[in-house]
Order: sequence, then structure tokens, then C-alpha cells
Amino acid sequence: MGIVHSRADEAKQPAAAKADSAPPPMPNFSFATSALAVAKEIKESERPDYLSLPQPVRYEDIQREGIMALKPDTFEGLRFDINKPLNQQFFLSHSLFMGNTELQTGGRQILKTPVGTYEFGATVINEAQTFLMLGRIGTDGRLSGRVKYDITNWLGLKVHCQIANAANQSQVMVDTDLKGGDWNAQLKLGPGFIGTNYFQSITPKLSAGGEFFWLPSNFKSGVGLALRHQGDKHVATCQVATTGIMNMQYTHKVSEKVTLAADFLWHTASRDVTATVGYDVSLRQCRLRGKVDTNGVVTALLEERFSPGINFVLSAEMDHWHSNYKFGFGIVAGE
Repeated sequence: MGIVHSRADEAKQPAAAKADSAPPPMPNFSFATSALAVAKEIKESERPDYLSLPQPVRYEDIQREGIMALKPDTFEGLRFDINKPLNQQFFLSHSLFMGNTELQTGGRQILKTPVGTYEFGATVINEAQTFLMLGRIGTDGRLSGRVKYDITNWLGLKVHCQIANAANQSQVMVDTDLKGGDWNAQLKLGPGFIGTNYFQSITPKLSAGGEFFWLPSNFKSGVGLALRHQGDKHVATCQVATTGIMNMQYTHKVSEKVTLAADFLWHTASRDVTATVGYDVSLRQCRLRGKVDTNGVVTALLEERFSPGINFVLSAEMDHWHSNYKFGFGIVAGE
């Protein structure tokens, strides 16, 4: 038996040795290959398509996100507004204001005179929202109107007019808007004024453009350049002009209810620099806006919703440098 077992073992040894000398199996790279393919697809999807860039905002609206925070509509005195829609295409408005108007003296002293005005307005808009016409007339003898008509998807026309008793206050301005797939342009014509601007998308988030204006009566002209970068929660803009103005603005949306904005304005000729920080907070029943600048001006505007269609407004502006303090309150009825 021992001899039989030993021969069986000897017969098995060559097979085992042959198995040990066989090459190892090839590794499976299918998982790594699929991972690289997925990573390549993600990279290609994130690559911007420069042939289908989004349409940018108009040149004059590149800072629209920061207007509510940096330029609250403050006033001094009493304001009462009523907005009444007769139907979905026709609206009426009544506005009563009693307060003070400021007269600049050229120095730190500011003169104020009492004023009281009533203004009646009407607005007409079609169902497709391609035609808009509105007019305002006040007891101070001023009549203003605006007509906006979108002729096609890429061509629009706007006419602004104003008639007033004061000299050099009556004027008519005509704007022509052109829209492309990733650009827009505008031509402005008015009394003694010719202007044009162009804005182009460079990447999905970056756009740039410029403007040119000419005053034939004064033989003056100017050129301006602008950049705008828009992210998911921020908008940054920069503007420079040959008139000696440089402006930079940054707006950040902290949340759905809070927006913060900062503005830097530099007049190169006079070397005046102003920095402003503003905020816009929307709560369930109120909206609070305000700003603080380096000139010592603190501004706040509170809109409290009493009930649907009824808002109470409180306004305050304190200029410590010029000892100028303005406070106002008002009621806005209607949407």
C-alpha cells in the first residue's frame, strides 16, 4: 500500500508543478474603463457650448440685482398710493404726496420747500404682453408717457415723452432694442443726444459690452465698457467710462429671503470715492431694505403688509455730514 500511495503521489507531482508554473489570469480592467468613461462624459458635459450661449441682460440692466438693496425708494413726508386694476389689461393709479423738496445751494447747507402734488395714471397692456402704454399727469403741470412695443422676438421699440411747464423739461426719447441668441444692442435717440450700446455673452456666466454717446449741441462724447459675471448666488459687475467714472458692484443672495450688496464708486476727476453696503430682507409680513455709505448717510425703508392689498411704508434717511434728516410714512393700497 505504501508503494501504491507513493506512486500516486509521484504521478500527482508533475500536474501540481505544471499548475504552479502556469501564468496568472489577466486582471479585469472593465470597472476602471467604465469609471474613466463616466468621468470623460461628465467633463464633456461641463464644457461650455460656445455656439449656444445664453442671452445676456441689457446693458442698462447689468446692475438690476443690486438696485433694491442699494437704492431704496425713500421719501420725506406723506405718500398715499392707490393701484386699481379694472381688468387684466387696464389699470388705474392715484398718488398723493405731501412733503418737502430739496434745493441744492452748492455747499453743506440744504434748503427745503414744502410741496404737495397729486398724480393720476393709467396703464394698458395686451394679453401677449408685447404692447404696453402708460401715462401720468400731475397737478404740477407735468405730463409723462411711455409706449413699449415688441415688433418681433428680436426687435422692440420704446418711446418716452415728457411735457412740463419748466423750460428745457419737455423731451422725447426713442429706444430701439435688438436681441440675438447671445447678444443684445440698443440705439437711443433724443433731443441733443445719440447713444448706442452692445452686450455680448462670452461664456455661460461672463458677459461684456460697451456703450457710446454723443451730445451734438455740446460737442461732447463718451465711451463706456462693462463686465458682468453671474453665478448661482452672486452677480459681480465693473464699469468704466471716459467721463471719469469707475463703478464696481457685487450682489450676493444669502438665502431666498436675504440679499446683500456692495458698491464702489470712484470719480477720477474729482477723486471722490464712495463705498456703499446695502441689504434686502423679505419676511412673511414685511420687507426691509437699507444702506450705509462712507459719506455718513444711513437709509432704511420698511414695508409692512397689514392685509392683502394694504401695505404700510416707513422711510428714513439720515445724513450726519450735512445734518439732513428725512422721515416719511405712507400707505399703498392695491397690488
